[in-house]
Amino acid sequence: MLEDRTPAASAPTAWPTAYPKGYAVVDVETTGLARDDRIISAAVYRLDARGEVEDHWYTLVNPERDPGPVWIHGLTSDVLEGAPLFPDIAEEFSARLADRVLVAHNAVFDWQMIAREYARAEREAPVRQRLCTIALSKELGLPLPNHKLESLAAHFGVVQQRAHHALDDARVLAEAFRPSLKAAAEGGVRLPLHECLPLTEWTDRAVPRQQGSYGGYRPTSWRPARKRPACPYPNPGRYEEGKRLKQGMRIAFSGDTSVERDLLEDRAIEAGLHVATSISRLTSLLVTNDPDSGTSKVVKARQYGTPVVDEAAFGQLLGDVEPASER
Repeated sequence: MLEDRTPAASAPTAWPTAYPKGYAVVDVETTGLARDDRIISAAVYRLDARGEVEDHWYTLVNPERDPGPVWIHGLTSDVLEGAPLFPDIAEEFSARLADRVLVAHNAVFDWQMIAREYARAEREAPVRQRLCTIALSKELGLPLPNHKLESLAAHFGVVQQRAHHALDDARVLAEAFRPSLKAAAEGGVRLPLHECLPLTEWTDRAVPRQQGSYGGYRPTSWRPARKRPACPYPNPGRYEEGKRLKQGMRIAFSGDTSVERDLLEDRAIEAGLHVATSISRLTSLLVTNDPDSGTSKVVKARQYGTPVVDEAAFGQLLGDVEPASER
């Protein structure tokens, strides 16, 4: 009697029950990187709970302005002229995102661009959590030379065909995410999920764009820096829980907010507060809706013992700011 040498089927991975039930792997191409830049193409690969591809979708979007760096994404004004506007594709986009975790490479950028487009259209993006594949690769300890998408793709043997084309970038990311998700499940790794807060208040500070061909495009014409007046009051020190904010306090922000960040910062300045771009020992207060996010600002605030409040609490504090002491 011949011995049966057929290898036994490997046991299926015991999938973590806390993992999401579905994913939307997303890539958007944009006219630039600033808050008033627009989406010009978007792609979504829908994946099930274990990362298997269900379907994919792609669309161009007319940004109603110049297309920005055409030499990167290849989409000219002529190509985009007949494309739908974002409000025209918002419903279909929503159907692709609904009830799924948004997955992207440098996910905070894709999410912020998507949230702003929905806010312009006076709608709300149906996204509640996002997962950044850069953060996941760090959690997995992947031996990557850098955090570019092409390096992640090469690690898993995924071939890029058209870099900076939303559909191909989304495909590449989906193919690289599948083995990453499986490795995380097998290793019992906690997925680096972050809350997404749709914008509930938005103001568009769009600046004039150059007309004509992209050959005359200059970055300095479409990414102006916002200059705010210096705070006229001295820093009175740290905020103390249960007390009022005081004019001159240094306030820093981190993470998603339901009110556009520029609006929050403007209101803080109007109240006589100093808006800081980083955390130091002089920072009076950090405002964040995700104190466990592990961002550099949150980590430094924890190191320095800087007080932390969420957006809602900060909004209440803004309503009763104590005047600065007379010099």
